[in-house]
Amino acid sequence: MTIVVGYAPSTQGRAALGAGIRYAARTGEPLLVAAHQHAVPGTGTTAATEEEVLAAVEDLGGSTEGVTVQRGEDREIGEFVLSVVEESSASLVVIGLRRKAPIGKLNLGASARKIVLGAPCPVLAVKDDRLH
Repeated sequence: MTIVVGYAPSTQGRAALGAGIRYAARTGEPLLVAAHQHAVPGTGTTAATEEEVLAAVEDLGGSTEGVTVQRGEDREIGEFVLSVVEESSASLVVIGLRRKAPIGKLNLGASARKIVLGAPCPVLAVKDDRLH
C-alpha cells in the first residue's frame, strides 16, 4: 500500500507533506506525492518539480528514499489527486486545509471536498499552522 500526499508549495502543502512523512515513517509504507497545480504570480500555473518536492521532504526532516512524485500541471486538483490515489491503491491520502478565520474554522474548498467524498481510502486532512 502507499500513502498519497496532495502537495503544492504552500503552508497547507507543507502541513500535509509533514503529516504524510510522519505517517509513512510509522507504517513503513512508501510515500507518493501528488504535486498538483498551483498559481505562480506572473507565470500562470505549474506543479512543483520532483527536485522541489524532495527538497521539501528533506527540509521537513524526512528521508527521500522511497519517495515518488507525480505531477499534475494541467488537471483539476481534486481529480488529479483522486486518480493518483486510485492508480496507486493508496491506503491513505493526506491533504492540507486552510484556516478560514483565526477562531479555528476550516475552509473545506471544492478540491478538498471532492477528495474527501471521492477517495476509496481514509483521508487525513491537516490544518496549516499559519493564522490569518
